[in-house]
This record gives sequence, structure tokens and C-alpha cells, in this order.
Amino acid sequence: MDRIAITGGARLQGEIPISGAKNSAIKLMAASLLTEEPLRLTNMPRLADTRFLGKLLQRLGTEVVESDGEDGPETLLRTREIVSAIAPYDLVRQMRASFNVLGPLIARTGQAKVSLPGGCTIGARPVDLHLQALEALGARIDLHEGYVYAQAPRGLQGARIEFPFNSVGATEHAMLAAVLAQGETEIANAAREPEMVDLADCLNEMGAKITGAGTSTIHIRGVARLHGATHAVMPDRIETGTYAVAAAMAGGEVRLTRTRVDFIQALVDKMAEAGVEVTPHNDGLTIRRDGAKLQAVEIDTAPYPGFATDLQAQFMALMTLADGESVIRETIFENRFMHAPELKRLGADIMVSGGEARVRGVETLEGAQVMATDLRASVSLVIAGLAARGETMVNRVYHLDRGFERLEEKLSACGAQIRRISGEGETEDE
Repeated sequence: MDRIAITGGARLQGEIPISGAKNSAIKLMAASLLTEEPLRLTNMPRLADTRFLGKLLQRLGTEVVESDGEDGPETLLRTREIVSAIAPYDLVRQMRASFNVLGPLIARTGQAKVSLPGGCTIGARPVDLHLQALEALGARIDLHEGYVYAQAPRGLQGARIEFPFNSVGATEHAMLAAVLAQGETEIANAAREPEMVDLADCLNEMGAKITGAGTSTIHIRGVARLHGATHAVMPDRIETGTYAVAAAMAGGEVRLTRTRVDFIQALVDKMAEAGVEVTPHNDGLTIRRDGAKLQAVEIDTAPYPGFATDLQAQFMALMTLADGESVIRETIFENRFMHAPELKRLGADIMVSGGEARVRGVETLEGAQVMATDLRASVSLVIAGLAARGETMVNRVYHLDRGFERLEEKLSACGAQIRRISGEGETEDE
């Protein structure tokens, strides 16, 4: 397995371009199943997760062609016909978001057999809401031997879907299925993340009729067919926030480009409270910290526009050097403090009790061997390593490759002492 070595103490200075959003790109790729015409996605991130989904789509009949266009990496997807409506366990297990091919397969072909995604290291994350939404749209769902068997031989029918709580994946899944359903669909208590808007924009460009994306109520008028389109993937707000925290941790001045500050406003507000200077500009923001002591702050993760759970681990790393005691409450996922013991190996003072972590700032962190436990936790260890004395060695970095494109290259371009050490052997999947 590859490892990443970081020698801490280098201040960061320079510019980091933000890639397309992983969490949006993989749902946009799934949308290609809804039409026989080509879907061209620009500003595409090149990640392990997009490669995993590309392999699954090819199994189902999609042609997947990657290239470098005028605006950077792009992917052309075309599903002239569904050659198989079966998504097997060996592919779905590699990335739970691939479960979202279920809705498009039912909408396009009237049937599907898709493996349940299985467990997850940051909590159960069940797919019950996904299945309930599809049943509301008229699909008949049966579970056998770890697979979902779904049928809607007469097509899906518009319906009112009300989620008991915000679910990003279930909201996206309902949208992907309902665009080809007959009649009107209303999704109540929908997730409001920017990725909802990006998916809706792409589907509308393909001929769908969706309004209300980005609000708690989404309306969809079903259409008979969709056509091809060209769509630019939105900037990755989690990558934006991650590099913002990294710059604050290491100190110096870093300009983040090709992104939007409003996507991470909750984080920006907390960073300002902690004593970090954040300056918005046309295509992003600049992070500056010149020797000022960080101040402890309190955060509660919450659905968008609240503080993103996917930035919680990174912010915890930052608070390990803050003056005072920070309180971090995780309200979205259970078991999402697995990075805390690894940060403690670097000398952090963290006490975890249930969904709350108390972080008492220390004067310095010391480099050590640490192990990544999931995608966001792994990058929190890199961030901590940027400020730790000596060398920090992050193991099991295949988690990082799932969601961060050219991480070492982007950080080293700003002066970070970071390098990848290649290894051999198979990796397990989250």
C-alpha cells in the first residue's frame, strides 16, 4: 500500500486550483444511464471513486471516454442501450454511491438487480430511504441474498415523497428516478446541498423538468425521454474547505481558485472566529495566517448550509493547536471520530464521549506513524502533519485517492514537504 510522508513546519505560499466535486460527479455519471445520447461532463475529477463508477457503468452498457478538453479533464458517457441491468456486489461494494444506478436502471428499463452496498466505517448509512422513495414511485422491491430486485414493468409513476430527515443520497436517487416517471413528483424535506442543484441543472439540460432544487421541496414533472447535454461539474466544496484548513494549519497565504466561498460559508465563519483571515474573491478565496495563535471554537455538524460533516475531521486537526478547549459535536454520522485516536498519536489532547469531542489545544504536535480510517479522516492526518515537528507517515492512503485529486502535487506546489511512498499489495475498501 502507498503511504504519504509529511515533514512539518513549512509555511504554505501559492495557489491551489480546486477540482470538480466528487460527490456531484458520481451522481452526474449515473444520469448518463437515463438517455441513449451522449452526456459530456467537463471539470471532471480523476479519482478512484469516479474510476470505480466508470467500471460499473461500462458493465451496464455505457461507453466511457476520458480526455483533456479546453477546460480541463472531461468524460464522455453514452449508454446507447442497457446491456445488463445487474450491478454486482464486487463493483458496488467498492463505493456505496454506486447504489444510485438502481433508480436510473428502473426508470430506463423497468427492472434492475443491484447489490446492497454493505456497511461503512463511519456508520450504518442504510439505504432504506432510497428504497422507500422508489416504492413510492411505483417500483416493486424485493430483497434476496444481499441484492435489491426492482421492477416497474409499466414504468414509474409520479408521487409525493417525504423524507423523515435530510438525506443527500436518497434525494439525489429520487430525482434520478422521477425525471422519467409519468406525472408529477414532489420531494418533501429534500436535502439542500449544492450538489442537488448541480444534478438538477444537468438533468434539466438533458430535458428534465425540475424546480426547487436547493430548497426543502423539489418538484419534478416527468418527461418521456431525455437527450444528451454538456455540463460542467461544480467545484468541490469539501476539497475547498480542506485546503482552506490546511493553509490555516500550516500558516502562510494560499489562494484557492476555481471555486466558490459561499459553498463553505459555515466553515469560513468558524475559521474567522478561530483567528484565520479569509478573503473572498471572484473565483475563490484566500486564506492567510501569519503567526497568530488559533482560538478554540465550538462547532456542531449539520445538513447544508450548516457545518459539513465532511469537514469535521479537518477542523478537529486545526483545533489541536488552538488556545483553549474546542467542542465538536457530530450530529450526522455515528462513529465518525475514528481520526481522534490517530491525532492523539501526534500529541493531540482529545476526549471523545458519544457524539461529542473536546479538543484541548497543545503547543506542538510531534510526527508519528498514523493510519487513515476513512476518506475525510485520512486528510485530517495530512493536515496535522503539516504543522507537526518531524515526519508524519500516513498509512492506508488509498482512502485519500478516493476523494482528493493530486493532493501531494497541490500541497507541494505551495511549499509543503510532502511525498508519496509507493508500496505493493491489495487494499481493502471502505
